[in-house]
Amino acid sequence: MVRSVKPIVYGTTENSPVTFCAFPTDNLERKSETVGCILDHLEAKVVNPTTGQVMPLGETGEIMIRGYCVMLEYWGDQAKTDECISKDGWYKTGDIGSLDAFSYCKIEGRIKDLIIRGGENVYPAEIEQFLHTHPKVKEAQVVGVEDSRLGEEVCACIKLADGEDCTAEEIKAYCKGQIAHFKIPRYVLFVTSYPLTITGKIQKHLLREKAEQQLRLKKDK
Repeated sequence: MVRSVKPIVYGTTENSPVTFCAFPTDNLERKSETVGCILDHLEAKVVNPTTGQVMPLGETGEIMIRGYCVMLEYWGDQAKTDECISKDGWYKTGDIGSLDAFSYCKIEGRIKDLIIRGGENVYPAEIEQFLHTHPKVKEAQVVGVEDSRLGEEVCACIKLADGEDCTAEEIKAYCKGQIAHFKIPRYVLFVTSYPLTITGKIQKHLLREKAEQQLRLKKDK
C-alpha cells in the first residue's frame, strides 16, 4: 500500500499561490514549527511593519515576497495594488513571521490581529497556542479590546472542553510564570461559539466587538 504524503506549504492567492514549502526529509521541529523554506527563484524578507526596515534573522515582522509568482495587479483597483505591492515588486503579505538562516519561515499571525498593549506588541497566536495546552480548553481565540490607559488589553475568548468548568482566575494562574506578564489575558470570557465567515474562518473583528460589549467597554450598537 502506498501512503500519500501531504507537504506543508504557505502562500497567498496573490502569489500564485505557494511561496514556502517543506521537504519530506525535514526534521520534526521544522515540520511542526515552520511552513517550510522559500521556493527557488523567489525572494523573501521580514520587515518592521511601521518603518519598513529589514529585520534580523529570527526577529518577527511582516513577511514580504518578490519574484515571478507575484500577481501583476488587482483587477480594476490600482489603489489596492499600490497598497500591497511596492514599486520595486515586493508583495506585502500582511502576515507576521520570522525567517531563519536556512530561509525556513515561522508564521505568528496577521498584522490586523496584532495587539499593541502599552507599546508592547502582542501576537494573539502565541497566546492561543499556549492556552490550548490547558487540559480544560477546547479552543481559544485572543483579541485586543479597548483600554483607556494602555490603548488595548488582551482578552481571551475560550471554549471549554465538554463537561468542564473553569474560571478566569484559573486561566490567569495557569499563564503566570509561563508567558510574559503583559501577554497574560486581563479579560477571560467563556463562549460556546465564535462568529464565522461562510467558509468557517473566525471573524476576529466581530469577536472583538462582542467582547467589548460584554465587558461594557463600549456601548451596545
